[in-house]
Amino acid sequence: MAAPMTRHVLPFLLLVALAGCSSFRQGTGADPSLDPAAAVADAADQSPEALYAAGMQELRANRYQRAVDLFDAVEREHPYSTWATNAKLMAAYTDYTRNRYTEAIGALDRFIQLHPAHRDIAYAYYLRALSQYEQINDAQRDQQQTITAMNALQEVVNRFPDTAYARDARLKMDLARDHLAGREMHVGRYYQRQGLLSAAIGRFRRVVDEYQTTNHVPEALHRLTEIYITLGLTDEARRTASVLGFNYPGSPWYQDSYALLVEGAQPAQQDRPGFFRRSVNWLF
Repeated sequence: MAAPMTRHVLPFLLLVALAGCSSFRQGTGADPSLDPAAAVADAADQSPEALYAAGMQELRANRYQRAVDLFDAVEREHPYSTWATNAKLMAAYTDYTRNRYTEAIGALDRFIQLHPAHRDIAYAYYLRALSQYEQINDAQRDQQQTITAMNALQEVVNRFPDTAYARDARLKMDLARDHLAGREMHVGRYYQRQGLLSAAIGRFRRVVDEYQTTNHVPEALHRLTEIYITLGLTDEARRTASVLGFNYPGSPWYQDSYALLVEGAQPAQQDRPGFFRRSVNWLF
C-alpha cells in the first residue's frame, strides 16, 4: 500500500550513527580503510564503533545482508556497549528495508522488551507497525493482517500521541480502514450478484455504520437503495437515497439512486450507458 511518508524512515539514532562514522573516519583508534567483510571475519578484534560504522556503510550501499551481519557482530562481540543497543534497532531497520518483515518484527519485539526506556523507543514501535502495515493484502483477501496492522498503529498513537510517528500512524490507519471497507464492499457486491440480498444489506450497512470516513460510503448507500427497490421497500429506499443526497450531493452514486427512484425501474432494467458502465466497473 502507498504510504504518506517516505517509506524508509530512519530515527534520530541515524544522526548518532553518522556522527560515529565521522569520528570513525577522523581517527578514533579504528582503521578507516576497514573492509566490511574483513570486519565480520575479525569482529572480535574490532571496536564496536568500527563494526557499527562498517554496518552503516553497507546499509547506505544497499548491501543489506552484510549490514545485518555487522550489526549482529556489534551485539555479539560488545553486548554491553551503547553501540550494541543501537545496532539492534539498525538491524531491524535493515530487515524492514529489504522486506523481511517477520525478522524485523521479531527483532523489534525483543528491542522493545529489553529497552523500554530507550530514546528511540517510539521509533521502535513505529517501525514495528510499519512492518505490519506493509504486509496488508489486497481487499479481496482475508483482512486479519489489516486488523493486526491497525492495532499496531493504534498503539503508536496511544503511546506517543504528540510525535510525528503518531501523525503518520493516524494517516495509515485511515488508509487501512478504507481497505477494510473495500473488503466489505467486495463481499457485499458478490452477495448482491448472487441474489443473497439480506447478506448484502448487512455488508453495506456495516460500511455505512462502521467506516463512515471512507470513500466507499456513497456506493454502499447506493447499493442499499438498489436492493431496497428490488425488495419493494420504497420508503426505505427513499430514506437511504436521502442520506446519500444530503451527504454526497455531487456523487454519481446519488445521481443513479435518484434516477432509480424517479424512473421507478428495477436496477436490473437500467439501460442508461452511464449507469450500466459504473455498475459493471464496481460489480465485476
